[in-house]
Amino acid sequence: MTLRLFRYLAKEVLVSTAGVTLILLLVILSGRFSSYLGRVAEGKMTFEFLFVILGYHIPSFVQMILPLAFFLSLLLAFGRLYIENEMSVLFSSGVSKLKLAAYTLGIAGLISFASGTINFWLAPFSEYRAAEASQAQDQLSAFDFLIPGRFEGSGQRTTYIDSFTPEEGWMNQIFLSDVIRKKEGNVPTQMFADYAEQIRISSEGNQNYLVFKNGTRYEGKPGTTEYSITQFDTYAVRMETQESRAIDDPYTKSTLSLIESDDLMDKVELQWRISLVVIIPILAIIGLSLSQVNPRQGRFFKMLPAILLMILYIALLIWGRTGLEKGKIPIELGLWWIHGLFTLVGAVLFAQYNQVFARRKAKLPLTDANEQYTS
Repeated sequence: MTLRLFRYLAKEVLVSTAGVTLILLLVILSGRFSSYLGRVAEGKMTFEFLFVILGYHIPSFVQMILPLAFFLSLLLAFGRLYIENEMSVLFSSGVSKLKLAAYTLGIAGLISFASGTINFWLAPFSEYRAAEASQAQDQLSAFDFLIPGRFEGSGQRTTYIDSFTPEEGWMNQIFLSDVIRKKEGNVPTQMFADYAEQIRISSEGNQNYLVFKNGTRYEGKPGTTEYSITQFDTYAVRMETQESRAIDDPYTKSTLSLIESDDLMDKVELQWRISLVVIIPILAIIGLSLSQVNPRQGRFFKMLPAILLMILYIALLIWGRTGLEKGKIPIELGLWWIHGLFTLVGAVLFAQYNQVFARRKAKLPLTDANEQYTS
């Protein structure tokens, strides 16, 4: 019976956790998708890269969502069991609240294992790959984002290509309008070419050049004497490139490297990863204690105070992390005092849930009566 009961409770909570996690993840992804789609429209990101970067960020989203989803699912699942009097049947069958707490911590252990796998391995690995992909994206020039048959840019800085040649990677029938700075001021330029291609020269430090073939270049303001027309067979323009930097942000480092590091930011990141795992069993006890409702009250009677308590817990952790990064909180104290505070809150709520205080009050009058009878 014990194993069957644990499976039943675990199924109720874990299925709800998966559903809530999926819903919250879709909400976050939709917001990020809209933001990235704007960058695609501005020509700052390729459409294919949008899905790549979203995929790499999913583990980081889940590591924050999972504790919240588990807590809400615990309240919903256990609240339903109380409303439908299933908990009353369990208690009348000999299942104590202490045993129910053990089952709840067992379920929390499964969630903690999944959270630990994400926090300590999958999320840092994905963020590192996301940083690599972002650097590769930054190395692309504006011409890599061009869409055939469409003018890109605004004002005097406009580019147009008729089509791409997939085999050679050439841009056919290209028009380029730009402005160059000279002593006399900004001078407009226009260039027409049959085709162009990008060439990387490694001997010059991986410099990119845009090479135009069979075209004409116009420079100057029409109607003035300083106006030139140049016809060319080959015309090369050096393109600006960004130097790759080392990927050493704390959230991209492996957990082992954080443990071995003496850097303050690395220590803060390590404590943050541990906190996202430690928070789960603490929230489990708080959620169990606040999930008990009277069928007449409804399953959502205690949801608001429980959610407010959860928000306060997470807000304190975020505030504590900021304080650690700025040096306002000693690293030795870390975030442990916040976990200790809410462990105490969970213990008090569970004692009230288990009617410890009520039993003590019930024993006091009986003791007084015995003393009077003895005297």
